[in-house]
Amino acid sequence: MWWLSLLALIIGSGTGMWGYSNYRVKKDEAKHPPAGRFVEVEGIRLHYISRGAGRPVVFLHGGILSCRDFERAAEIVAGQGYRAIALDRPGYGHSGRPAGPVSVDRQAELIHAALKQLGVDRPILVGHSWSGVLVLTYALQFPDDVTGIVALSAAMYKEGYPAENGDPVSRLATMPIIGSLLLHTLLRSPLGIRMTDGMLRQTFAPEPIPAGYREDVHALWLRPKQFRANREDILAFPPAASKYSLDYGSIKLPVVFAVGEDDPFDVAAQAERLKRDLPHAELVLLPEVAHMIPQNHPELVASLVHRLVSSKPGPLEKTKWPSSLR
Repeated sequence: MWWLSLLALIIGSGTGMWGYSNYRVKKDEAKHPPAGRFVEVEGIRLHYISRGAGRPVVFLHGGILSCRDFERAAEIVAGQGYRAIALDRPGYGHSGRPAGPVSVDRQAELIHAALKQLGVDRPILVGHSWSGVLVLTYALQFPDDVTGIVALSAAMYKEGYPAENGDPVSRLATMPIIGSLLLHTLLRSPLGIRMTDGMLRQTFAPEPIPAGYREDVHALWLRPKQFRANREDILAFPPAASKYSLDYGSIKLPVVFAVGEDDPFDVAAQAERLKRDLPHAELVLLPEVAHMIPQNHPELVASLVHRLVSSKPGPLEKTKWPSSLR
């Protein structure tokens, strides 16, 4: 019967795509081995790179790739007398992830425990994009274990977040069985590649995508486990931001947060709102800079860390950096 032939074709095609996906994951991971070391927390191995010695600075990447987003910034900061540590957040890069959805505060707990094992006391936290809510949550959970916060193109509030009202792709990708089937068949398909390339162009616009970054995203971000971790994080953001943003005003630590004036997302409104909640914080506006500050402007990241360290106590104003400082 025709429908049996069609069913056999569908099953055969799906099996072939699943096998191809697993083959590509193994091949790509072999071409992109861990660049750093591992620390184990509650049975979860977290990958990190460490450079230099001195006052600790911990870098937490956004929702796309891994700790290597901050690799160049970490090298610059280490050369200025800091101990720079960049972590793969749970499920990203070469880090493991607990089973089931992982909340923002759970990620903060795992990272805090990992830093304690590494002998990191009261670090400066640097968070990019999605990790804006993570570094603020971390500061609220462990206020005595943080020296200050640098937030870059940060998402911090539910209102204005692209998925504040949910995200169909994320819900589909995280569904039992169906989600796994789709992740192991469609991510590496021409459709999945085209969607990823479009997302990258939008995220970097109007600045260029760095050489090799697209290839790294295809190799690592399109792995089912990392894509699923990212989709879980997107769904975890709104409830966490709704909960913790109520207490942002209680943060007494030095805070510097930077926004590129060419950022294609609504992070400027988020930054202005945080400025109202945290009057003592400093908002830095960066001309001719877009969203992906760690990747395209690592020297600016290092300058912002130094600015936080050298800032004087008391209220700070909105600052616009001229292009000559970049």
